[in-house]
Amino acid sequence: MIDSSSKTFVLDTNVLLHNPNALFAFADNHVVIPITVLEELDKFKTGGSELGRNSREVVRMLDRLRQKGSLREGIPTDSGGLVQVVLRYDELSGLLPGLNDNRILGCAHGLKREGHQVVFVSKDINARIKGDALGLACEDFENQKVNIDELYRGWRTLTMPSKALEEFESSGSLPISPDSLNANEYALLVDADDRKHTVLGRYHRPSKHLKRVDALKAPLYGITPRNLEQRIAVDLLMDDSIKLLSLVGSAGTGKTLLAIACGMQKVLRDSVQSKLLVSRPVIPLGKDIGYLPGTKDEKLTHWMGPIFDNLQFILGAEERDPDEVIKRLLKDETITLEALTYIRGRSISNHFLIVDEAQNLTPHEIKTIISRAGVNTRIVLTGDPYQIDNPYLDASSNGLTYLVDRMRGQEISGHITLAKAERSPLAGLAAELL
Repeated sequence: MIDSSSKTFVLDTNVLLHNPNALFAFADNHVVIPITVLEELDKFKTGGSELGRNSREVVRMLDRLRQKGSLREGIPTDSGGLVQVVLRYDELSGLLPGLNDNRILGCAHGLKREGHQVVFVSKDINARIKGDALGLACEDFENQKVNIDELYRGWRTLTMPSKALEEFESSGSLPISPDSLNANEYALLVDADDRKHTVLGRYHRPSKHLKRVDALKAPLYGITPRNLEQRIAVDLLMDDSIKLLSLVGSAGTGKTLLAIACGMQKVLRDSVQSKLLVSRPVIPLGKDIGYLPGTKDEKLTHWMGPIFDNLQFILGAEERDPDEVIKRLLKDETITLEALTYIRGRSISNHFLIVDEAQNLTPHEIKTIISRAGVNTRIVLTGDPYQIDNPYLDASSNGLTYLVDRMRGQEISGHITLAKAERSPLAGLAAELL
């Protein structure tokens, strides 16, 4: 049975759907699964969605534990904790009877009434608020959360003497202490005597030197960087040694436009990769419009509207009829638009893969996508952590933010946070004030 001397973590259904390994994420404490959670998991177990896969994985984990004893009594884990399924719950006065959320809270309340140090864990903010009103200690599941306020930017400013800056500007290389910068991190070197005199460098970890970053020699389909962050983004995008790149920024900062322009350059002109594959989560903004008629490709056309907008803008700078060019590129599959639903199980080789709106993905979904990368494939993830449509994710727990934090300093990965909106003065004002 449960030992009341240690903490008892009661898990909500959404925690296990978010990360099945949450069962074993509480060290030597006790983890309680209310029977109502199992009933809710059963509703998700069918289908090929991420929720369905996670639901089945949780059930398989519990079944493996069941081989060691009784889940009703509690089964010890390798970390010294206990996993238990609890059937009983309190009927809570003031809350609507029969609701699954209230039954789960009732289980936590009953355990607390029995003297246990209960912590209710849920990714549902409303459930945590109700739990707090009941006198329960409530927490979000933070095993994969990142402090968004301290998220790695990908670049920093360094001030140095005029003579040293001039030497770096002429030689193109500057020795740097190995602990000063992350691999592929950029530094804007500022003259101590003349703040307008700056030189951009990028840290090359194998040589332990900062390398000067030169300006883009020619526009990419008429697209040129408009600010420092965009210049850094293009430098990373055009470097074939960077296999994984994350571009984070608010609406209008140019992250998707730059990614597509560089992808087209690599595929259509430089022939580094054979195909450009663009994908995004199928999550609507606001109320879903329901069933969409047509074939898979016709359905995707509605979801890929932002991608078509960027393609038309890019091609419009050099082509008379961008629509015809887009149709031809799609027909011969040089450019492929795909829903993320169809990526699982694939081995994607020789592609320039762009995943747009990646902030709507869980850490596990991000891992699944990156693990699809085959030989000579590069992956670029773009998104805004503050514009999330997935109800169980936030700015700190989404897969894009998690990726930026975990891949920081890896030699084959790069990151840049774009801060300035360049779409239009109106878009910039909206991003800043609304």
